[in-house]
Amino acid sequence: MTATPAPAARPATVSASRPGWRTPGVIVLAGCLIAMISFGPRSAMGFFTNEMSVDRGWALAVFSLSAAIQNILWGIGQPFAGALADRFGVTRVLMAGAVLYALGLVWMAHAADPFSLHMSAGVLIGFGLAGCSFNLVLAAFGKLLPLSWRPMALGAGSAAGSFGQFLFAPLTVFLKGTIGWEATLTLFGAAMVMVLPLSVVLMTPRAEEPAGDPSAAETQTLKAALAEAFGHRSYNLLVAGFFVCGFHLAFITIHLPKYLVDHGISNAVGGWVMALIGLFNLAGSLLAGYWSGKVSKPYLLSAIYAARAALIVGFVLLPLTPLTALAFGAGIGLLWLSTVPPTSGLVLVMFGPRWMAMLFGVVFLSHQIGGFLGVWLAGLLYDSTGSYDVVWWLGVALGLFAALVHLPIQERAVVRAAPVSA
Repeated sequence: MTATPAPAARPATVSASRPGWRTPGVIVLAGCLIAMISFGPRSAMGFFTNEMSVDRGWALAVFSLSAAIQNILWGIGQPFAGALADRFGVTRVLMAGAVLYALGLVWMAHAADPFSLHMSAGVLIGFGLAGCSFNLVLAAFGKLLPLSWRPMALGAGSAAGSFGQFLFAPLTVFLKGTIGWEATLTLFGAAMVMVLPLSVVLMTPRAEEPAGDPSAAETQTLKAALAEAFGHRSYNLLVAGFFVCGFHLAFITIHLPKYLVDHGISNAVGGWVMALIGLFNLAGSLLAGYWSGKVSKPYLLSAIYAARAALIVGFVLLPLTPLTALAFGAGIGLLWLSTVPPTSGLVLVMFGPRWMAMLFGVVFLSHQIGGFLGVWLAGLLYDSTGSYDVVWWLGVALGLFAALVHLPIQERAVVRAAPVSA
């Protein structure tokens, strides 16, 4: 089925004052580097679970709660960060987020009690991610790039985050064994400073400076944009479906390394499993970006979630060996962030680029609510039952739910009245 293209009345929103050196290629490269740097440390959080729990004498639920707080605050902060980026430009928000993220990583390295862990790994990193993660990078791509660049750029931005996971997973294992986990977290905090100069490349125009003749979308207020979105059935279905993506990703990111160790798989193999998730997501995200411009985005999303459910069933039922663990990493990697290009693409098609950062931020809030529950419930159930089995099967059921909920989504732009002339 061929996807319905975005209307010609919505050209790329590119700042008329953009310097000549900020070509589409430079913008995509800078955005991908930001996505890689910001997603890397967050994706490696699961490798600090055992060390922090043993060294500090904490139950697994303590670390799980910090990760859950991080996920939910990342989600809660995302619509606000998106609205600020839409109003004042992406660069300022990216810089503020990078600073919070760096401070959170450094404080986490020296957290001596659960409250400090919750404030650092939970609050600071959560809000930091809201301000400097790939979500704002994708919104900047939607505002700055020509229409012909957008599908592949959205896939590349998602894939870059996964390359950060591929890079940081084995790097974390190596650094922990070489300089210790505290110094590793501090080093990751220092690396976040690189986001500051890169964010200048993604400078977008302020809301009060629309390029050309204002359209109905460009003059729309934030309140009107939210009312329009939540009155749109397809948008609400998209919000519900992205909840499942967050549940899967957060649970696997935080708890898969421990699950593997509990079943006799070495920490080194676990590092390569997480690295394979990142590596294969490079291909998965790029392919999703390509196919979201060729086929129906709702049908593509439905297929991705159904495939996730089938893969988890096979992983749980088959004997767990290093080979099957690595195969699962490769398979789930293909499906990891492949949901992001068609999901963000649907927001762009339905509502245009004007409030994309904020509207996609609301969708992402649902993702992070799912992530909160996935991480927190897994820790509680593991402490009470000694097993992750219930959470794996819940992931299967949610995958099937998401596969069904995306089918009725309509891939077309909302119809707005033309602005009244003065």
